Amino acid sequence: MIKIKDLTVSYPQAKALDQANLAVAKGEWVLVTGPSGCGKSTLGRVLCGLIPHSIPADVQGDIRIANFDPQTQPLAETAKYVGMVFQNPSSQLFHLKVVDEIAFGLRNLGFTEDAIRGRVHWALESTGLQDLSDSVPGHLSGGQKQCVAIASVLAMQPQVIVLDEPTASLDDDSIQRVIATLVGLREKLGITIVMIEHRLTAAMQYADRLVVMEAGKVVVDSTPQQVFTDTDLVSRLGLRRYSAERAAPWKTLIQANGRHQPNIDPILTMQSITAGYEGKNVIEDIDLNLYPGDFTALVGANGVGKSTLALVAAGLLKPSSGNVQFQGGKKPKPGKDVSLLFQNPIDQLFTECVDEEIAFGPRNYGCFELDAHRTTLEQSDLIDLRRRSPLTLSIGQQHRTALAACVSLRPRVVILDEPTLGQDWGHLQQIMGFLQQLCQQGMAVLLITHDYKLVYRYAHKILLLEDGRIQRKGVLAQKKQYYLEKENTNEVVYS
Repeated sequence: MIKIKDLTVSYPQAKALDQANLAVAKGEWVLVTGPSGCGKSTLGRVLCGLIPHSIPADVQGDIRIANFDPQTQPLAETAKYVGMVFQNPSSQLFHLKVVDEIAFGLRNLGFTEDAIRGRVHWALESTGLQDLSDSVPGHLSGGQKQCVAIASVLAMQPQVIVLDEPTASLDDDSIQRVIATLVGLREKLGITIVMIEHRLTAAMQYADRLVVMEAGKVVVDSTPQQVFTDTDLVSRLGLRRYSAERAAPWKTLIQANGRHQPNIDPILTMQSITAGYEGKNVIEDIDLNLYPGDFTALVGANGVGKSTLALVAAGLLKPSSGNVQFQGGKKPKPGKDVSLLFQNPIDQLFTECVDEEIAFGPRNYGCFELDAHRTTLEQSDLIDLRRRSPLTLSIGQQHRTALAACVSLRPRVVILDEPTLGQDWGHLQQIMGFLQQLCQQGMAVLLITHDYKLVYRYAHKILLLEDGRIQRKGVLAQKKQYYLEKENTNEVVYS
């Protein structure tokens, strides 16, 4: 179905693929992984024809999908056979209703209205979006947008589906629905699946092969189990180990620890906060204190209000009732007192190069220090990318750049809204280790994530948000020790 030989792709500022070779048979499910910036997303864009037709790049080598070459075939023709779900779902959503978004591709392919209704209904059910069919995609949470993007591609049932980190922003129930749908399509229609992922657990049992990339090349192509017997490779590339267990619901894992609040004043206080959009409440009656040294995880299903809470805490969204206080009374200054890493890093990157991006805040406030600046670059693994434009980086590198810019002013509170997109486990460990150091110096971190492994490894406290309210507070007790012991037997060290 797919044959790639000596494929080299070069952008104006960097080479993304370097004589890559790959063959995928019809009906195969191939997982593609590797460190951030190794060329995985570029591979996906070549497969769906976006490179070179829509994204300028120099392409050398041969590529065949079924009986055509996506480099020479019109993009509209390639779209009939290859569907792609991008890392950033906002880049492929543009309708005013979810149902119209899902139907768009089918209408362009000439399906009858009866067939479109049937396909759309099936796609909505397969991704758990039935209750959101008339919603505006732009008003949804990041995870819900991801489900809409997935549904819009699944509805067309192309011969090849390329998914670029489809699970990064999804809660566990949504992940299971998407995987089950892909399994059904593969069994029923023989669809070929190329899934680019860092989080391998959900799809591992269904994948025929695991392809590992490094510096634009395919360096390993084998069974998933065989790849992870090479401990040197896993450690060097920061590959994320997988678990045979399905994650348990958060509410079954959280228990109160019985500890009293520390005998110090909180950095940030949220009192009786209610907030939302266009007159509709998303979060209600939120009470939250963040203290120096806190590393707190905020978890919950897609669409329950986690990002809304983050925007209020960072001073970027005015609550309809309640108040936010910084260090006992004043309003927090966005960026300087409380800094927020958005789900989509492009929303906060605007300078000409990485070095300027990270230096912008400190220089703007007149507190730039060269040693602190270099430390931030090093801890974010951006030294070699400091002269690059942020817009030319992979989304994982963009996320690290945005995070580095967030911490460059050394704010008292840092909020991370789904920081795992595009990040291999090695880089995540390095970033989280840096944040732990800052916590020890008095910073508070609020980590918003669906990633169980991050919560288990780094969070001191956990808050569960359900239906817009904080329903549980405490620590992860059940299974935590088992999980950590299992991880320690296969420690992955970033180098």
